[in-house]
Amino acid sequence: MREALLTAEEITKIYPGAQEPVLNQISVRICQGDFTIIMGPSGAGKSTLLYALSGMDALSSGKVLYMEQELGTLSEKKMAALRAKEFGFVFQQPHLVSNLTLFENVAIAGYLEKGKSEKTVKKRAKSLLAQMHAEKAGDRLPSQASGGEAQRAAIARAMINQPGLLFADEPTGALNRKNSEEVMDLLTSLNQKGQSIFMVTHDVKAAIRGNRILYLEDGKILDEMPLPPFDMNMQKEREEKVSAWLTSLSW
Repeated sequence: MREALLTAEEITKIYPGAQEPVLNQISVRICQGDFTIIMGPSGAGKSTLLYALSGMDALSSGKVLYMEQELGTLSEKKMAALRAKEFGFVFQQPHLVSNLTLFENVAIAGYLEKGKSEKTVKKRAKSLLAQMHAEKAGDRLPSQASGGEAQRAAIARAMINQPGLLFADEPTGALNRKNSEEVMDLLTSLNQKGQSIFMVTHDVKAAIRGNRILYLEDGKILDEMPLPPFDMNMQKEREEKVSAWLTSLSW
C-alpha cells in the first residue's frame, strides 16, 4: 500500500443550528501523486470537504493528518505557515489583488515562505507564468487580463512555494470551454510531473483528468472510481465510462 500524504479519519462537520451534518464520518487517503476528484450533487458537501482537509474549516469530530501531522493540534500561526508552504489553492474565481499585475500577484505569494530572496522569488514567478502560458499577460492588471489568463496566473500563484498538495475548488467553473480545457491541460501536466491534486468539480470533462473520482452525497462518500493515467487519445471512452458510472449513482 502506498504511503498516504494526507489522511482523514471519520471527519464530521455540523454547522450550528443544522439538524444534519454536512460531512458525516468521512475517511479518505490521498497518496503522493494522486489526482483526486470530488463529485456529487449540489449541497453534497464537496467544498466543505476541501476546506476541512486543508485546515481552513474546523471539524466537529475526527481528524486530518498531513504527513502524519494532525492539523487540529496546530496553533493558528503554525497552521498558516503549513498552508503557505505545503498547500496551494485555486478557486472558481482567481481572487487576484486588483491593483497588482499578474506577475506581482504570483510573486507576492512567494514571500509567504520565509528565507527566500527577491531574486529567487521573481525568477520562479516568471518561470511559472511561462509554464502557465500567461507570461505575455504578466504586466497586466487582473481587470486587463482575460478570464483564462487570470486563472492561469492563479494556478502559478498556488504553485509558487512548490506545495505538497494543490487544492482546486471548481477551477473551471467560471471559464468557457476553451479556457477550461487549457486550465485542465495545465493541471494534468502538473500532476503528470508528480504534483498531488485534490479537486472539486461538477464537470465530467474536468473530472476525467483524475486518477480517482470520489462521489459524495449527503455528507458521505458513496462510491469511488479508480482510473488509469489520463490519455488524451482515450478521452472520449473515458468520458463515456465516467458518465455511465455517474448515471448509475443517479447523478
